[in-house]
Amino acid sequence: MSDSLVILLHGVGSSGANIGGLAPALAPALPNTRFVSPDGPGRFNAGHQWFCIDGVTTENRPARVAAARPAFDAILADIIGREGFATRLDRVALVGFSQGSIMALDVIASGRWPIAGVVAFSGRLASPEPLEPLKGSKLLLVHGTEDRMMPVAEVADAETRLSSRGVAVSSFVQPGLGHSVSAEGVAEAAKFLGALFA
Repeated sequence: MSDSLVILLHGVGSSGANIGGLAPALAPALPNTRFVSPDGPGRFNAGHQWFCIDGVTTENRPARVAAARPAFDAILADIIGREGFATRLDRVALVGFSQGSIMALDVIASGRWPIAGVVAFSGRLASPEPLEPLKGSKLLLVHGTEDRMMPVAEVADAETRLSSRGVAVSSFVQPGLGHSVSAEGVAEAAKFLGALFA
């Protein structure tokens, strides 16, 4: 049985298979870790999504996130149970990109899954109030300064709102990087996850 579990969450229009490509880059720092990368429950073009983005706005996004929770939680529960971590949530981490990061951040913000921690690449905190994270939750925000899809200001917003509620937030902001995952960002994530599971 694996010692830890990392669940990788893709962005809109992508797939589990696509973000699953991060696993080989993270694996050397995480011996005896199982990586699982599910597809989101909704369709978007040739890929998948965690919640519908048709007509999404800053105002209605939190409600979309809340509405996505039951299906998202069912996917997490299935993976965690199947992999043997239902009683070892402190050995589970989420790594998301873009919309996958929105859902991963929602797990932290709502406090409903007492997991080890979250890495959010190019994400935003879009959870509905009230934010009720578990004290001591651990979060790494990874973002590029040239991200046009999710502005880098989202890092400061998430950091301020979550750290004030007891989350241990760290961040890695990379100059010149757009809406993507870089080798440098993956290295930071590997270091963060390695410390979580040490």
